[in-house]
Amino acid sequence: MRVLEGKIAIITGAGYGVGEGIATAFAKEGATIIAAGRTESKLIDVCEKLKQLGATAVPMICDVGDPTQIQRVVDQTIATFGAIDILVNNAHTISLGELESIDDAGYARTFDTGPFATFRFMKAVHPHMKARGKGHIINLASTSAMRWDAKGFGVYAASKEAIRALSRAAACEWGAEGIRVNTISPLARTPGLDIWIRDEPEASSAFLSTVPLRYVGDSEADIGPVAVFLCSPGAQYLTGLTVPIDGGQAYMG
Repeated sequence: MRVLEGKIAIITGAGYGVGEGIATAFAKEGATIIAAGRTESKLIDVCEKLKQLGATAVPMICDVGDPTQIQRVVDQTIATFGAIDILVNNAHTISLGELESIDDAGYARTFDTGPFATFRFMKAVHPHMKARGKGHIINLASTSAMRWDAKGFGVYAASKEAIRALSRAAACEWGAEGIRVNTISPLARTPGLDIWIRDEPEASSAFLSTVPLRYVGDSEADIGPVAVFLCSPGAQYLTGLTVPIDGGQAYMG
């Protein structure tokens, strides 16, 4: 029996990178995937791959910075499948750079698509999970707030720490309803990481040299299985946790 057999999972930012990796890992464990994201062509491609694995996969257009689109994805999922068992808040448009280089619009977009989107999506799925007496939410954070040199990461780190705080609060408030909320902080090979390595070769090389396992994780093989575990019966007593999936790079105590 696959551990996510019959589960209905919404995954944002599922068109590539970590979102695609988690979607693939979930599909292999039997979950039905609602692949949400902004680029329809990428979502369709991912869903076709998931269908080849034998999974049910539905692409849904969603800019997580738009509350109406968030609610539409939740409503369409309920209308089609009758339930939501898992939510993965992965999508996030970020602004990197020193504080003086980021304008108000960049700051606002980082928070609209990060903590605000996480807040809105969690609230949108909550009544459906509460009615079922169970549910699993995974939010995406980052260890960027723990960097030895925070230069260029202030806005991004602030948004991710806000997500961690929201996740902990949701875990405490909804635990009695059978809803578990955990956070992961992955280090994975993604288009965004590739751009950073290209544009900041010295900084990225210095950072990657601090990974004890000496490699950057794969979104499906390294990140996906941890997400699967957090939604599985084996993790039934875990909530309010932040898991760094980063080859040991961050020291979180």
